[in-house]
Parts: sequence; C-alpha cells; structure tokens
Amino acid sequence: MGNRLEGKVAAITGASSGFGAAMARRFVEEGCKVVLGDIQEGPGKALADELGDVAVFRVCNVTKEDDVAALVDLADSHFGKLDIMVNNAGIVGAVGPIDTTPANEWQATVDILLNGVFYGMKHAARVMKPRKTGAIISLASTAGILGGLGPHCYTACKHAVVGLTKGVGAELCRHGIRVNAIAPAGMATAMVANVMTGDPNAIEEAKKGLAKTSPLLNRAGTAEDVANAALWLASDESGYTHGHVLTTDAGTTTGSTAGDPAFAEYEPMFREAGKKGI
Repeated sequence: MGNRLEGKVAAITGASSGFGAAMARRFVEEGCKVVLGDIQEGPGKALADELGDVAVFRVCNVTKEDDVAALVDLADSHFGKLDIMVNNAGIVGAVGPIDTTPANEWQATVDILLNGVFYGMKHAARVMKPRKTGAIISLASTAGILGGLGPHCYTACKHAVVGLTKGVGAELCRHGIRVNAIAPAGMATAMVANVMTGDPNAIEEAKKGLAKTSPLLNRAGTAEDVANAALWLASDESGYTHGHVLTTDAGTTTGSTAGDPAFAEYEPMFREAGKKGI
C-alpha cells in the first residue's frame, strides 16, 4: 500500500465496475477513502465490502441532480471532506445513423454522459470552494477528440466534457481547484467487451482483440491504465496540471497505428518535379 493519496477522500460515480471500480481499488491502495456511487447496487455494495471501512456505497443515478449532490454530501458527512471528484459514470448510449436516432434515446444519453458530469462538477465545486482545494476528474474519450470513433451522441457528449473541463477549469483555478479529464481509447472493460462480442463478461476475449489493433505491440488498454492516470491527476504529483485532457490511447489520437507510418522506409529525398536525391 502506498501513500500518494494519504488522507484524501474521493467520490466516484459509476464505481461498481470498469474504470470506476479500478479507480476505487487503486485509490484505496494509495491511502484514499472512497465514496462509491452507482445504479448497480449489488456490485457496488460488494466492492465497498471488499474495500472495508475506507469505503462506503450509495445508489447514485447521475441523471438526478439530487443523487449526485447526496453522494458529495455523503463524502462530507461520512469522511469529513471531499478532495477528489471523479465523474466516471457512462454508457455507449444511442447508436445508429443521425437521421434515424430516436430523440428520447439521444436525450437519455446526454442526461448520463453530459448532465451527470455537470452535476458532479457543480456539487464538487460547492464543497471544495470553501476549502480552496480539490481535484475534479471527468471521463472523456478519444471520441471526444476525434470524430468517427464512437456513436454520434457519445461523440458529442465527450467533446462537451472536454469543453466543460476547460471552461470550468478556467473558473475554479482561482479557488485552488484543479479540473482535468481523461480520454481513453477502447479499453478492455465490460462495456467494450459487450460492443465487441455481445457479452460484457468476455473481457479477456476483448483484450486479445484490442491487442491485435493496438499501436503498442500486443498491448491492449485496461481499466487499470485509466485508474493509474486518474491516480496521477488526483495526487499532488500533478499539482500544476490543470485544464488538461490526458489520453490513455497508445498514441491513437497523435497518429500512431498498428501498421507502419507513411514513409517508414528510406528513399532519397523527394524534390521538385519528380526529382529525388540531393
């Protein structure tokens, strides 16, 4: 057990599985107390029991502002403060062509992926501002940086999370509160496994498939990779990092691919009018 988050208290939405559960375990390993929020009550309670007295679970539907406010208040009442807010809850949401996307599915997706982040930022700021300290971390995506990597609504919401991170960060910096985001690629989690295989439990199968297309040789991204990124952003080690979107994508958004890059082999330099060489 380390001490990188010793004495700190974190609230995590979507904490029952995937990135959220990995973050909770990693934070606790580093000395943090955690408040876990999720609509998945059984797995959430089981995780809190696993982590012991340093964890408490509360049902939290991030589409309901009162639920998010209560999660933040639970951190204050149960552990005495809130140092870290992680807005992690998410789904794939509405999929399909733009001209056939049902409006109600679009709205339901926005409620989770964007409004839930807004509520988390709002209520974390409410309790952090008087203390003049805190770290807010929200889950964006590589689909929030590039187009074509996710469904339309997912892409729009994740772009919005990036914008909200920068906008809210510009406000809260003067209160000593750092606001950052993480943008993962497709990682080996239950959500991605369900998309790839139709089975949310087929995480190892998804991991093998992702490793084949990863820019990093035979290396799939995992929930633990995202948890480690969150750990750094939550810790004092990133004390001068603010308004930033940290990718966990093996370089996908900077042009890295599983294949060779363009012009990977030596040729004499290309010149004017089809000439080559010095």
